[in-house]
Amino acid sequence: MMNANMDAIDAGNQVELEEKAQLINQVLELQHTREDLSTSIDAVKEGNLKLKSEYTILGQYIENFMSASSAFKH
Repeated sequence: MMNANMDAIDAGNQVELEEKAQLINQVLELQHTREDLSTSIDAVKEGNLKLKSEYTILGQYIENFMSASSAFKH
């Protein structure tokens, strides 16, 4: 009888350990996913800043072109 109880306790502990291991793996996977998303967000932010700079330069070029062109003067 005592042996059966010990086996049941050991089996319960084994299940609990397996569940903990699964949760730890899920947490680690989510951390990696978050890191990947954070890296992607940083890359998008950097690209956005670069595009803003390019648009500013392009806007200045267009303004200079329009002011230099007689077709746009009144």
